[in-house]
Amino acid sequence: MWGVDSAARVTSDFYNCLVEQFGFPSFWGRYLTTVPNVSDGLTVDEIQFLKEKGVKIWPIYNQDRNAVGYRSGVVAARNAIYHAKRLNLPTGTMIFANLEHNIDASWINAWVNTFYPSDYRPGIYGDPTQGDLSPSYCQAVATDPKVREQTIMWSNQRRPGVTKKAEAPAFNPQRPPCEVRVWGWQYGWDDPACVTPIDTNLIEPALFELLA
Repeated sequence: MWGVDSAARVTSDFYNCLVEQFGFPSFWGRYLTTVPNVSDGLTVDEIQFLKEKGVKIWPIYNQDRNAVGYRSGVVAARNAIYHAKRLNLPTGTMIFANLEHNIDASWINAWVNTFYPSDYRPGIYGDPTQGDLSPSYCQAVATDPKVREQTIMWSNQRRPGVTKKAEAPAFNPQRPPCEVRVWGWQYGWDDPACVTPIDTNLIEPALFELLA
């Protein structure tokens, strides 16, 4: 299934441009909170607008630049769960941690363990081909089977580039070298055709069912 994500809030003009230039998105990835000079936080009005268009919401948490340490992972997960509840996201929605910087296994274990008794599910976004994500994720899986059982990964590699919906590639993300469910693939980055940049994504139908 094809969709997009953006750091900017979805307005009527933005949505109409996206549909005209690329096609109808089945889902739209948006950030739970505002991070200055990085992302606009998702709003209740925006959720309502997208629902009226028949577009599911892919919630992303991106407050932590350094995903290091168990306590830090607990705090991040609690914050993500709080904001999901504040926005009245449905029970069972998968919330993705945006892990693009320093990452360790303890943080991932904490993210998963804190989500486990909650109303939501833990997802992880990042680059499995370089940096800390793959070794840290695989170490977390080795120390706690809940990581493998509960987590879905959204990979941002390979990167053939942004396409229209009708021209999307076959689903073929890169993965860590351990057991993992990679059900999301961000295959194109930062297209400015609608002034506000968008990334293009493909996801498995099973993940689509876990979006808001």
